[in-house]
Amino acid sequence: MAKNLLFYETAVPVSAARHRDLAIESAKYGFAAGVTAVPLTCVEFPRAAREYTIVFAGDKEVVPVALLGTSDAENLYVSSEGEWSADYVPAFVRRYPFVFSMSEDKTKLTLCVDESWAGCNREGRGQRLFDDQGERTAYLSQMLAFLEEYQAHFTRTQAYCRKLVELALLEPMKADLTLPGGQKRSVTGFQAVNRAKLKALPAEKLAELVQSDELELTYDHMLSMNNFALIVNRVAKKETPAT
Repeated sequence: MAKNLLFYETAVPVSAARHRDLAIESAKYGFAAGVTAVPLTCVEFPRAAREYTIVFAGDKEVVPVALLGTSDAENLYVSSEGEWSADYVPAFVRRYPFVFSMSEDKTKLTLCVDESWAGCNREGRGQRLFDDQGERTAYLSQMLAFLEEYQAHFTRTQAYCRKLVELALLEPMKADLTLPGGQKRSVTGFQAVNRAKLKALPAEKLAELVQSDELELTYDHMLSMNNFALIVNRVAKKETPAT
């Protein structure tokens, strides 16, 4: 992932002074068409593991991500019409065009909106952020609550990832895929839990993972590795001409 915020380009703090007449039009997912992976939070693992391959990205700060493609700027889950072709859409995608920015001392979160998105308009299409009196609309309050919940799950996810690093369970992964037509492609640059290292953990460490539900999360991740086959199927579907 080339940049931390992926498809965000011009995220500015939301305010009545600047966004009194701004509206958000319900749009499709074309903004994510060039993203190969998106972050996940732990609470998403059970549903995401059914359709995505969950791996870990980053070095100093590790984060779980859902793989969306096998090469740079490829998202096999977004159609040419901008539709998301999976039952579950990651929360990182659903929260767009909103995002929290954190103060330098990490004590304050500020709600921001990506003004560059085509769905943002001042012609009244969609949901307004503020009413005529400059008060938050129900839509903006709902989105703020969604991002606050997301942030709480993100904090829990950070703790889980730190635990994986502390226990030295992660290792670089490489998936060699055979695509339709016989082409070979390798997926690298991510990490995965080493099953042998997990099994070799002391009993008390395994018990801690069980009590915190983190062992279940880890099994969700490992089970999702089987979904590389689904990615290959998506490549096949993309490369097969419509009849």
